[in-house]
Amino acid sequence: MLQIALCDDNITDLFNMLELLNEYKSSKHMNFEYAVFTNGFELISSLNKGKQYDIYCLDIVMPGFTGIDAANEIRSFDKTAPILFFTSSTEFALESYSVKAINYVLKPISKEKLFSTFDQLFEQIEAQKKEDAIIVKSNDGIQKVFISNIVYVEVIGRNVLYHLISGKVIECTESFSTACNKLQKYGCFLKTHRSYLVNMQYINTIENHQVILQTLASVPIAQGKAKDVKQQYLNYQMEEE
Repeated sequence: MLQIALCDDNITDLFNMLELLNEYKSSKHMNFEYAVFTNGFELISSLNKGKQYDIYCLDIVMPGFTGIDAANEIRSFDKTAPILFFTSSTEFALESYSVKAINYVLKPISKEKLFSTFDQLFEQIEAQKKEDAIIVKSNDGIQKVFISNIVYVEVIGRNVLYHLISGKVIECTESFSTACNKLQKYGCFLKTHRSYLVNMQYINTIENHQVILQTLASVPIAQGKAKDVKQQYLNYQMEEE
């Protein structure tokens, strides 16, 4: 069940939001739960205790610890969860993009505004569910990584590195066997070496001792395994046609 965090120091606005959300849930025949916070410190304290939320609805103008401050802290725990800002001020619009907020809605919040905003949000969530993804726990927090964005994975010491098509590298402290078990079930990943796993979608050429990827990165092939690697890649290509 989806968990929504609501944070607003204005009790009147908070109750208005709760009433509208309950009406939305009833009219759309949806099932979600929410937790209410009257300041950002309470919300972050909840996250520090291990609680996670799927959606964050934040007021921006709060004394001592603004919604922008809270959003920055949230992003240290969760890089991808949708953040919605509901505020009476337009001056923080640019800052809202720095924390990758998906919407910035001005108060007062009407039924039409809230319904439209959540309709769009849930459409995005459903679209993302249709694309294969894994959840990884990195030094930057818990992240959702789409399979189509992973070029290759390698292990260095005790760290597993996910190399993404964007050039970003996500470093995780997990076993390589765990990473392989998560990814190989998708059928597009090929283990070329005891320390490397390649997404065959991004293979450019296969040589006797290495695989050249479309990003121009090269991944080693274990000794004596080149023939098997080429055959697995051919099988994958035939299945894709």
